[in-house]
Amino acid sequence: MDIRAIAMGLTFALMWSSAFTSARIIVMDASPLFSLAVRFLISGLIGVAIARALGQTWRLSRSQWRATVIFGLCQNALYLGLNFVAMQWIEASLAAIIASTMPLCVALASWVIFGDRIKPLGLLGLMAGVAGVALIMGTRINAGVDLFGLVLCFAGVAALTVATLALRGATSGGNFMMVVGLQMLIGSAILFVAAPLSEEIFVTPTLRLGLAFAYTTLVPGLMATFIWVLLLNRIGAIRAATFHFLNPVFGVAIASLLLGERLGLLDVLGVGVVTLGILAVQLSRQPSVSAAAAAPQTARPQPR
Repeated sequence: MDIRAIAMGLTFALMWSSAFTSARIIVMDASPLFSLAVRFLISGLIGVAIARALGQTWRLSRSQWRATVIFGLCQNALYLGLNFVAMQWIEASLAAIIASTMPLCVALASWVIFGDRIKPLGLLGLMAGVAGVALIMGTRINAGVDLFGLVLCFAGVAALTVATLALRGATSGGNFMMVVGLQMLIGSAILFVAAPLSEEIFVTPTLRLGLAFAYTTLVPGLMATFIWVLLLNRIGAIRAATFHFLNPVFGVAIASLLLGERLGLLDVLGVGVVTLGILAVQLSRQPSVSAAAAAPQTARPQPR
């Protein structure tokens, strides 16, 4: 993993983690699904326009169209939609912690469903991650956290896990910005249908709403997704997923700094355990040096 890949991974993790805080601000002044649909529409149109300016085409490969549709549904509409709705009642830091368990869910599902082997370090990481989440959830439930919001967050993680498992090996082929833009537009179309059916649409114009919406649209929405797709193409899904171990720390820190959300001692301990668990799982999935050396050397497509 080179310096450029590390910088991309750190930037993505910081952007991705900040989205929970900006989403929490948005849902204070606007209905969640409608605001998310508008955000995806704007991000998608910008993404497609940039892609066309770069000479990219929407004539994608079959695997790219499959990836685009599945991510548009599972990541943008379900995962983010459920999280936006949930953050009407739960704190951004808690939503970030739950969402950060996605690598653990992917590893567990790969083991149970596909029979993928898990090394002892990975198994230890899974157990640590479950223990850390249980510690945090126990503390929050005792403090009276909204259980419906909690269920929505876990359902969102399940949707993102399904998307991740369904798209193994389907990220190559170029046209990265076009893929990002089309994903956003698919998610927007789904949410524009879901919003009037499931919520009372309202918007209260405020400065904080405008700033949070603009930031969420451009930074976590467009830039972070583009960086993530480039990172997947540069170093592969397994190595790229290692950066997810930073998400609970970044997510909690940003929510604490900007929203004043406070964590108890058990919360901090739980975040630390989850972070180490995610890191252990991802490190256990890295190919060994001997295996990497023995593998045939093939040209890796470079980002355009």
